[in-house]
Formats: sequence, C-alpha cells, structure tokens
Amino acid sequence: MTTTRRLISFDWALKRLLRSKANFGILEGFLSELLRDDIKIVEVLESETNKEGATDKHNRVDLKVRNARDELLLIEVQYEREWDYLQRILFATSKTLVEHLDEGEPYAAVPKVISVNILYFDLGEGEDYVYVGRTSFRGLHNEDALALSPQQQALFPERTEAGELFPEYYLIKVNQFDDTARDRLDEWIYFLKNEEIKDDFTARGLAEARAKLDVMKLPEAERRAYERWQEDLHYQASLVLSNYGVGKLEGRKEGRRDALYEVARRLQAEGESPERISALTSLSADEIASL
Repeated sequence: MTTTRRLISFDWALKRLLRSKANFGILEGFLSELLRDDIKIVEVLESETNKEGATDKHNRVDLKVRNARDELLLIEVQYEREWDYLQRILFATSKTLVEHLDEGEPYAAVPKVISVNILYFDLGEGEDYVYVGRTSFRGLHNEDALALSPQQQALFPERTEAGELFPEYYLIKVNQFDDTARDRLDEWIYFLKNEEIKDDFTARGLAEARAKLDVMKLPEAERRAYERWQEDLHYQASLVLSNYGVGKLEGRKEGRRDALYEVARRLQAEGESPERISALTSLSADEIASL
C-alpha cells in the first residue's frame, strides 16, 4: 500500500534547510535526475535575492551552487507571473558570468552556468512541462554543428561543441504536470507539485528528502515559522484577489480568471479543501475539479 506524508515545500527547504552541507544529497539528487548526470555539490554561494523580508516569502527563492566540475547552477522557485521572466533569467545568468570572472583572468575561465527554474505559473505556450534551452551553432549552408578544435578541447576537455560552453536553461512548469510519474524526474516533479513522496518512488535524493523534510521532525520554532509562512501564502492569495477590484475588471476578465486559477492551483497543492478554495477564489466546484 502506498502512503504519503506531509513534507516541507521545496522552496522553504531551499531557503532554510538545503543550504546546509548535511542536506546536499537532496539537492544533488534533484539536479542529477534533471540534468541526467552525477552532480556533486561543492558549495552554496550567496545569491542576491535570498532575502528574509516578508515580501520575499511568497515571491521567489533562489540558490546558487557550484558543482564538482566547477559549473555554477542557479536554482529558482517562482510563483508570480512575470511576462518578461525569460529576459530576467537571461540577465541573471549573464550577471553570474561577470561576477565569477576575476579581473585579469582569461575568458577561458568563464564558468558554465546552468539555470534551473521551477515555475508555478504558465510561462509561454506548449504542451510539455519541462523545457530545455541550449545554444547551438549551426552551419548556414550545411547545417553542421560547430565543433571545438583540438586546442579548444584541451581547454575544455568535457565539451565537444561550441554551444556547450554557453549557459543552459531548464524550465519546469509544475502546474502543467499531470501527476503521473513516468520516470524518476517525474517523481521529483510530483514532489515539487504535491509536497508528497510516494513509497514506491526511487529517484535519487527522494529517500533523503522524505527523511529530512518531514514537517513533524522540524524543531518547534522552525515548525511554527513554516506554518506562519504557509499562512502568509494564503494571505498573499487573498491579496491577489483584492488587487482585481471591480473597476479594474473591464477588459481584463480573462487575466483575472487566469490569476484565480493560479491561486486555486497553489492552494490545491497546499492541501486546501475544494470548499475552502471556492470560498477564497469564488471558483465553482467544477472549475476547481478541472484544475
């Protein structure tokens, strides 16, 4: 029989628990399944947006880590819709490149940056729930990939094509996942969406996550802080609704409906009952059931 347990949400864990070396195994498991690689984290680096202010609690959380190959991985959890989000992650990777190239160093020291984005809103249009963006240099006439020369491969022994030196982007559209775990990455995405880990899940890092992210195992003060944070999410959901006053709805009904659906999905992921979600969002039972 498969059972589930109440676990801490991944964004809270990123902000408060997964920065500890003792918990690196959880992050290494997630990144290894996503990147289809054996990721070993060397250190957690400071990220500018890791703030403790009230407004940060419900908006975004990010983490910057360095792996054993000296690559930089930017991990971000984002709830609120930003139409220019793609440009923002481009800026973030570019800024990271500049920050980690010391004055006087050759350009060969520019690090590889991988941007991992866990999104709880619908970004763009597409049927999949995981999208990968990479740079590719292709011949205009022959369509061949631009390969590194022997001298360049001596500088970058793990790369063969020119595009592999450039940043990579992973977009995980959590709300678009249908809760069917077809592989081990899907098992992680199921956890990201539902804050639950099924007993038959075998993805790397999930067993450690089940053991260390149990809400009931938190120290009392930490558990209270987590519960306050959960309450703050509900409060922010109410603010989203309040920001769409009657006078603002003209010509924006579709946008309002999208916002209500996003709020409802988040509340649903937190385990709220359909009745409570309906009371907060004014959505019908049928609409909530269809999410």
